[in-house]
Amino acid sequence: MAKVEIYSKTYCGFCVRAKSLLEAKGIAFDEINIDGGGPRRDEMIQRANGRTTVPQIFIDGRHVGGCTDLFALDREGELDGMLARP
Repeated sequence: MAKVEIYSKTYCGFCVRAKSLLEAKGIAFDEINIDGGGPRRDEMIQRANGRTTVPQIFIDGRHVGGCTDLFALDREGELDGMLARP
């Protein structure tokens, strides 16, 4: 399985939707909460090429975007293949 990381905030509906999609697929993920900002938020912005919104999602270190991007990958049939990588 691929390594999935999600930068999120506690009261973020888009974060909940993205995590729910992954959970429905049986995918474990590392959640990085950035409620308080700080160095973890700065890390997210750098890794996500300047994006400041949450969630920001990475699969095997590759930035795939936010919630809308994740659902688009799923609709296009690309997400399952990305998640199945060893």
